Amino acid sequence: MYADRLAARRATAASLAATLDRLSYARLGAFLVGLLVAALGFAADLVSPWFTLVPVAAFFYLVAKFEATRGRKAWAERAAKFYAGGLERLAGKPSGTGDGARFVSDAHPYSDDLDLFGPGSLFERLTACRTRAGEDTLAAWLLAPATPAEVTTRQEAVADLSARLDLREAVAVAGADAPAADYHPLVEWGAAPPDAAPVWKRWAVEALGWGNVLAWFGWFFAGTSSLPVIVFGIASLVIAVPLLGWARRVLMPLERAADRLSLFESLLGRLERERFTAPRLTELQAAMVAGGRTASQQIRELREIVQWYDSRRNPLFLPVAVLRMWDVRFAFKLEAWRGRSGAAVGQWLRAVGEAEALSSFAGYAFENPTDIFPTVETGPVRVAATGVGHPLLPCEKAVRNDVNLGGNGPRVLIVSGSNMSGKSTLLRAVGVNCVLALAGGVVRATSFALTPVAVGATMRVQDSLQAGRSRFFAEVTKVRLLLDIATRVGGPPLLFLLDELFAGTNSADRVAGAEGVVRALLADGAIGFVTTHDLSLTAVTDTIPGAVNVHFCDGLEGGELHFDYTMRPGVVPHGNGLALMRAVGLKV
Repeated sequence: MYADRLAARRATAASLAATLDRLSYARLGAFLVGLLVAALGFAADLVSPWFTLVPVAAFFYLVAKFEATRGRKAWAERAAKFYAGGLERLAGKPSGTGDGARFVSDAHPYSDDLDLFGPGSLFERLTACRTRAGEDTLAAWLLAPATPAEVTTRQEAVADLSARLDLREAVAVAGADAPAADYHPLVEWGAAPPDAAPVWKRWAVEALGWGNVLAWFGWFFAGTSSLPVIVFGIASLVIAVPLLGWARRVLMPLERAADRLSLFESLLGRLERERFTAPRLTELQAAMVAGGRTASQQIRELREIVQWYDSRRNPLFLPVAVLRMWDVRFAFKLEAWRGRSGAAVGQWLRAVGEAEALSSFAGYAFENPTDIFPTVETGPVRVAATGVGHPLLPCEKAVRNDVNLGGNGPRVLIVSGSNMSGKSTLLRAVGVNCVLALAGGVVRATSFALTPVAVGATMRVQDSLQAGRSRFFAEVTKVRLLLDIATRVGGPPLLFLLDELFAGTNSADRVAGAEGVVRALLADGAIGFVTTHDLSLTAVTDTIPGAVNVHFCDGLEGGELHFDYTMRPGVVPHGNGLALMRAVGLKV
């Protein structure tokens, strides 16, 4: 479907480009005809000068037609870009719409470990957000688990949105083509305390402004005296000058905001028109109304106020702007708009942000029809999945495994295995799918059931020269954080993903420390995984109830290592460290 739509949008763009060429020549022709008729009428007196209006009218019509066609061409090109991005995602390439790097935090219990943000991340794969509010909402959902009831509500909304390709296209091409717009300053401006001047001054500015225009018009064209010009001018100065500071304070937050407002208006308008069935989406639509008027209507009114205010920058219009005290006049208009609608802007932005986050999950679900909605249940902590794979790997390449933790199964899996055999990928696959499940999205599995869990991982712990911190100390600090999460009162149980735990210390300390940590986590109701190269750690299954050994292995064929990335019961029978060293030419 993406390929068909991409071809159609590109064909439309090419057709419109040809139309623009024809309109350009026609516009030039109308201009030249206008010059010729003007010469014949005004200079040679061969035709009536009124005939000049015909080519002039044709010229302005063609200019308007050209601009409208250029807008349609830009729409078609951006729609083509939207579908090209979809095909790139299906091919396993980044979408390029935003990687969420601003959300990266090594202090979070799992975001860095599971590649949630940054280039090639889960966020980059998911996001279809046009606003920073949408990105903030999507990131917040990925960073914290929702309740089962909330997950169900989001799943219903995602299912409703997933087939609405026209809606997602319209959102992708709405407004100006720019990075995610930040409307939080607009929200702050709308929610700020009133800064209104006396109402009578507003009407005085309106009356004096028109008085100035009429006085100057009469002086130049009707032969009236200059007295009205002087009287109205002095009165205007008396009223306007004391208000200039107030006007700048009111106007400054919205300087040159028309383009951003156009995107906000377009997003609101498109979402308002859609007929949704999911309760959450109808609630969001209801939030896009204030004072009996839709949010898009009120943002359009604000955009038009700002556009008219910006018209003072046109040198030809400047004299009228001065006579009508443009800055003060539009400060009154903006303040009046804020008094009517400003407090609701935050509500509208939250609704748009949530709709964008849901639409991001819906687009991913549409592009991955074999992924499923998980079952989020209540009861004893567990994660049970069959055919689970990593969502960032192409479906045809990902090797799937079954996982059963908690409930009636083991509570911790000690995963041994060779280098590059798939241990860390399994942990990331389970962790990322749990994050998606508890955010409201689909998961890469044939079945997936879980209770709410708080994910915690030590998979990408790094040293820090600036902080004076070794990798081992950073890992110990991260483990301390996970233990604190496990003991937190009122939160969901911890799902821990411990990769090569305490690899930075000697074998005896590693085994003793890992065993102590696992015992403490299980005592606090946690479940999880521990990967290891140290086979002595696998012996903890003999002393820790609920601990089970599983492994990944490899084979050596023709001097090359081969992996099947399949998890098996028991302890890995051999390692591949020496084979890898020899494969790269080390004489060991």
